[in-house]
Formats: sequence, structure tokens, C-alpha cells
Amino acid sequence: MTRDYKEISERLRALCAGEDDVIALMATVAAELYHGFDGFDWVGFYRVTGAEMLKIGPYQGGHGCLTIPFSRGVCGAAARTKSTQLVPDVHAFDGHIACSSSTLSELVMPIFDKTGTLLGVLDIDSDKPAFFTQDDVEALGPLMAEIFGR
Repeated sequence: MTRDYKEISERLRALCAGEDDVIALMATVAAELYHGFDGFDWVGFYRVTGAEMLKIGPYQGGHGCLTIPFSRGVCGAAARTKSTQLVPDVHAFDGHIACSSSTLSELVMPIFDKTGTLLGVLDIDSDKPAFFTQDDVEALGPLMAEIFGR
């Protein structure tokens, strides 16, 4: 299933224009994505807050894990490898952290600032199996680079 990111991309560009506060940007992105698509069960950010450590940032949905080391889970893998993790079945991902028992598939992408420093990861969960596709990666990757890579 291909999702239409055109409207949400335009809205995010307008809402984020001129904003340089990372937390404000994260909160806005999380809210817009969470409310923008059915099937996005949890949307949020885990921020780099120390050596090899992520802490929960702005999110929408149920409670998330508070801290995730780079060495654990899908979010840790995205941060550690600085590459997007597209996981159709979280139960098949070695070392998956079950922050929510309803999560069946996940998309996690690293977020960088304009200098290329890793700020954290965008984590999108779904309670539907194999919900995310490469189309989501191709739509969200450039949009996140545009919003955070100023």
C-alpha cells in the first residue's frame, strides 16, 4: 500500500519553516505523522543524550521505552549503523525491544542535523504486520533531512 505523503509534507514544511528548536520540530513531526495515517500506531523520536544512549523524546501514542542503548533493539540498530531499519516483523528482529506488545512492524530512521551529527531516530510502529514499505522510506527520508538538516 502506497501512502500519499504530498499533503502531510506540505503541511510539515509550512509548520516547521523557520523553526530551529529540535524538540519543537520533533513534536510537530510526531503529531503530524501520527494523525496523518491510519496504521501509524506510535510515532516518536529517541534522542541521542549521551555516549551510545537514546532517550525518549516527543511522541504520540502509548508509552514508549524511556532509554534505549545503541546496542539494543531496532532503534539502537538505526542509531548504531546510522541507517534506516525497515522491519516487517518485529518478532523476527534479533534483539527487538518490546516497548509495546501491540507492535508488529516498525520503521526507524536516523535523524541528522546540518553538520551530519546524529540527533536521534524517528521511530514509527504499526500494529499491522509488514505495514511499512520502501515507499515510506523514500518519502520520509528526504523530508526528515529537509526539516532537521537545516
